[in-house]
Amino acid sequence: MLDVKFIRENLELVEKSTKEKGYKTNIGEVIKLDDERKKTLMEVESLRKERNEIAAKMKGGKPAAELVARGKEIKTELAEKESALTATEEKLTELLKQVPNVIFDDVPLGGEECSVEVKKWGKNHEKGVDHLDFAVSRDWVDFERGAKVAGAKFYYLKDGLALLENALLQYGLSKVLEHGFTFMTVPDMVSSRVLEGCGFNPRTSEQSDEYFIEGEDLGLIATAEMSLTGYHMDEILDEDELPLFYAGYSPCFRKEAGAAGKYTRGLFRVHQFNKLEMYAFCLPEQSKEIHEKILAIEEDIWQGLEIPYHVINIAAGDLGAPAAKKYDMEYWSPVNQKYQEITSCSNCTDFQARAVNCRVRRKDGKVEFVHTLNGTAIPLARALVVIMENYATEGGKLKVPKVLQPYLNGKEEL
Repeated sequence: MLDVKFIRENLELVEKSTKEKGYKTNIGEVIKLDDERKKTLMEVESLRKERNEIAAKMKGGKPAAELVARGKEIKTELAEKESALTATEEKLTELLKQVPNVIFDDVPLGGEECSVEVKKWGKNHEKGVDHLDFAVSRDWVDFERGAKVAGAKFYYLKDGLALLENALLQYGLSKVLEHGFTFMTVPDMVSSRVLEGCGFNPRTSEQSDEYFIEGEDLGLIATAEMSLTGYHMDEILDEDELPLFYAGYSPCFRKEAGAAGKYTRGLFRVHQFNKLEMYAFCLPEQSKEIHEKILAIEEDIWQGLEIPYHVINIAAGDLGAPAAKKYDMEYWSPVNQKYQEITSCSNCTDFQARAVNCRVRRKDGKVEFVHTLNGTAIPLARALVVIMENYATEGGKLKVPKVLQPYLNGKEEL
């Protein structure tokens, strides 16, 4: 959520970012509601002051009739003004939730097709094995029984694939610990305040990607980022504590309502999967450097697996509400002969922190909002796709990447 004062002082920038991100929020209406809020607040404060003055005059003796009459008038007027103030504040808050974060100057403008490649690594493989056909042939995945138990796009992992998933987790965990992250398991459900605080407000209700718990103020998380965003909610951190680096492991639940036209075969896009997520709370002046650090860790992980990839700077029109800038890493799929997303990392500046009220107290006593960042270490279901496409052999075996062999009792193939 953006600060109204910031919006007023940077009106042209906010309007431009809102438009470039594809949101149709009326920024003028935000200013109008804030003006209305300020005017009503002044009236409320004036009435409260007069009420207190009358109360002081009425002490110690029989009050004058006109004071009693005015006191009653103020009570009625104040109730009406306070009610109007609450209604205006609620409208303003709802509208502010629809204003996306402003983009950095180096974010490409335009839609998804305008994202810019910033680096490339590895030699693209010319041939690969379809992961779903391979996994089914080995009896390593069962979508039919998953559908019977939970519905379409749910699944069971078995034997070699389940062991490989665990190896990938252990490998990813070793990497993030090496870079100073604190490992955490997180709640699989969060409140609506945390969900909204993360900034994942869909452009339309049909695009909502979260599963909600009926009768409860809870939703299943789509990423550990959600739980980690709320970890320091309503807290004031000391400057010396920052930056804080967390690695959250969790299942992720997604309706994938906005996935039309995307690659969805097999394990690539499912309703439930496990993921190791990186998250940082930092000082505002640290966030750009930390964004690059998180990207470097992602690259380190996938270079270790010897998977060719490129990194793209995501264009504004494909950038969600919270991010000021986002990098996607896309691996080269030898099966589909194109790059497909495997990880992302975002700098959300103070957008999420403002919504969940996470602040830092500077050494000089000043209190301000922190910056938050997130990045995918290992999305396990999708990582399995990548490994099978690149390491499955025509003879029906799966070579084990060298970095994963220690987590599979030294096995070189499965």
